[in-house]
Amino acid sequence: MEYGLIGEKLGHSYSKLIHEKLADYTYDLVPLSREEFPEFMKSRAFKAVNVTIPYKKEVIPYLDEMDAHAAAIGAVNTIVNKDGRLIGHNTDFSGFEYMTVSSQTEVLGKKALVLGTGGASLAILAVLKKLGAASIISVSRSGKGNAVTYEECLAHHTDAELIVNTTPVGMFPDLSSSPLDLTPFTACRCVLDIIYNPAVTRLAAQARSLGMKGITGLPMLVAQAKYACEFFLERKIDNRVIPEITRELAKGELI
Repeated sequence: MEYGLIGEKLGHSYSKLIHEKLADYTYDLVPLSREEFPEFMKSRAFKAVNVTIPYKKEVIPYLDEMDAHAAAIGAVNTIVNKDGRLIGHNTDFSGFEYMTVSSQTEVLGKKALVLGTGGASLAILAVLKKLGAASIISVSRSGKGNAVTYEECLAHHTDAELIVNTTPVGMFPDLSSSPLDLTPFTACRCVLDIIYNPAVTRLAAQARSLGMKGITGLPMLVAQAKYACEFFLERKIDNRVIPEITRELAKGELI
């Protein structure tokens, strides 16, 4: 394999379609079990790969180097094999920043909730801080670390003005699930769900029904792929391809 995506379950992924639209190379989807993952990383038999759930943190011990951005976030979603050395990058940051800014979502001075504490959440937290959120509360089922539980969230943080879902809850094929009932969050004006399949998650649909903006993750997916492709090929790609490919995916023209 030269280029591709590694993760545990990839049946929902659009990455092959996007990358092969962005550049002239074959992009493979490589599902890896927990048992298969270490051997794949040790073999280094690739030119460059993207990394998704659940390996964004787990890849770090196998790397020779991380750029400052990935090191600060503490998660990697792009690895380039440069003359046998594995270099880690994080394009989730740029992808989520693109999604937030292009959707004209107001972050400055807002109280934000981030659902989930996995690898993707780390980049989201960094973007919200950069864009000036007044406060950011992480929410998880366990409440470990700096996160609060969902019960604590409902008890103390229903005044949140922005909610971001970084969990896989509601992702294909589990279309009927949602990580949170939005009804109590009467101050919330926008929900960003980084899930991209389905195009409208149950969480985003509820947000819209309550008069909030409900935005899902297709623009983020395309944007982070574009930035990853730039690392793969060591050249810039025009940002105008992001909305173009996003529209094609949304219409089903690439599926």
